[in-house]
Amino acid sequence: MTETGDKIRLDLWLWYARFFKTRSKASQVCKAHKVRVNGEHSKKASTTITPGDVLTFPQGPHVRVVKVLACGARRGPAAEAQALYEDLAPVEEQKREQAEARKSAPALRQAGAGRPTKAERRAIDKLMDR
Repeated sequence: MTETGDKIRLDLWLWYARFFKTRSKASQVCKAHKVRVNGEHSKKASTTITPGDVLTFPQGPHVRVVKVLACGARRGPAAEAQALYEDLAPVEEQKREQAEARKSAPALRQAGAGRPTKAERRAIDKLMDR
C-alpha cells in the first residue's frame, strides 16, 4: 500500500477508509461537528489527520472509535481500506448493542393479517406510548 505522506484531510480519509459511501457524506458529518479527532470536535472537513490519531464519529446507530494507521492514497477495495485503521470499539459491546436493537425492533405482523384496523392502531399507539 502506498502512502501519500503524513497528513490527509479528514473527509477524504473517512471516504478512503469506506466509512461513508461518498465524500460529500463524509464532509457533511465533519461540517456538522460530529467527528472528534483525539477527543476534540473537528470544526471543518479540511482538518488534517495523521497516523496515530483517534477518531470518534457516528455511523448509523453505532459510534465508531478508530485509530488511524495510515493515510492511504486512494479509495481502494475493502481489504485495503481496513488496513488504514484499527477499530478500538470492543466487539462484545457491539454484539450486545445489536442484540438490544433487535429486541427493541417493532414486532412483525402475521403474513396475511392485512392492514391494522383503527382499533388495532389505537392499541398499538397505546402500547408504544405515542
